[in-house]
Amino acid sequence: MNNFIFISPNFPTNYWQFCRELKKNGLNVLGIGDQPYDELSNDLKDSLNEYYKVSSLENSDEVYRAVAFLTYKHGRIDWLESNNEYWLERDAKLRTDFNITSGFQEKDIPRIKFKSKMKEYYAQAGIPTARYHMVDTLENCLAFAQKVNYPVVAKPDNGVGASHTFKIENEEQMKQFFDLKWPNTIYIMEEYVNGEVNSYDAIIDSNGEPMFETGNVTPMSIMDIVNNSDNSIFYILKNLPEDTRAAGRATVKSFGVKSRFVHFEFFRLLKDQEGLGKKGELVALEVNMRPSGGVTPDMIDFAHSTDVYKIWADMIAFDRSTMPVGKHAYCAFAGRRDGKDFIMGHEGIMEKYGANMKMVERIPDVLSGAMGNQMYVAVFPSQKELDAFYEDILKCNE
Repeated sequence: MNNFIFISPNFPTNYWQFCRELKKNGLNVLGIGDQPYDELSNDLKDSLNEYYKVSSLENSDEVYRAVAFLTYKHGRIDWLESNNEYWLERDAKLRTDFNITSGFQEKDIPRIKFKSKMKEYYAQAGIPTARYHMVDTLENCLAFAQKVNYPVVAKPDNGVGASHTFKIENEEQMKQFFDLKWPNTIYIMEEYVNGEVNSYDAIIDSNGEPMFETGNVTPMSIMDIVNNSDNSIFYILKNLPEDTRAAGRATVKSFGVKSRFVHFEFFRLLKDQEGLGKKGELVALEVNMRPSGGVTPDMIDFAHSTDVYKIWADMIAFDRSTMPVGKHAYCAFAGRRDGKDFIMGHEGIMEKYGANMKMVERIPDVLSGAMGNQMYVAVFPSQKELDAFYEDILKCNE
């Protein structure tokens, strides 16, 4: 029986489903987390063979000792994953330390976590990227902005999501950025790309071939949502565009991805941009070597009448899956921000869209910065109906 250690199986709260499918496939599923066992959901408890509680997942030594204990008790560990961006570096170090060869190692981290290092692998795949400058002095950053024209975007070179991302539109804001940026953190500054984010989401087998592919579109910038405390929307596409599929597959090959669930982000240009491409073409944004966050795996299931938790677990256990993919639709996410004067209240939304609705719940505070406070997830057969839903759900009184 293969031993699988799942780091933080309790968060996000839907990740117990990965564990469930692993256990169904005959793996010995061992969880490491910082939540007391008695507080775990019954679904998660039933999906684990053993759970090791640490006082904090931030404590590297304690997590190391947990892996050592589980190795001593159960034998060689075959897989170790969290499927979580926050723990990717920790996962890779633990695999390296315990000679777990079924995933990225410590030496692989720079190219999959540092935005500046990703660019050369995109270049190998033939996909353009924004021009950039590693933040050093104010004088040099001003010179870069003058070269590529304002606005420019500055963010940690190794960062999660849109945290501490700045859109800089003039010299005064550049000076403010230098006052506000985190000390001892390396920042990358890039030319602003006028585009909407299109993703390639796929489960990749051990040969680097896709077992399942889809994608989503984020019409609004996550950076703006976080910085402006705005509503959040994105949707799973009914059908993946061929250029996104081609770019995603080329990126898989360039980065050497094997046996992973991935979420790659591209900009689809909203207008011609010199040095990058024509309106409608794709420009690389960043790779994420894990599933798209939050409830996105569930949304993918709703959009394609399938079960990506099972497909992923089948990839781990058998390197293939017989899970069918059924009828395709759009699956919309709308995260409404508390305190806004929406025209349509909750009751009105449910009355009009109840038949389309798949999930309605509050968003955990830890995720609300990028996702809003109240979540609605609904399925629609056409783009026209999807657009009407967003218009209704986001419209506010002036």
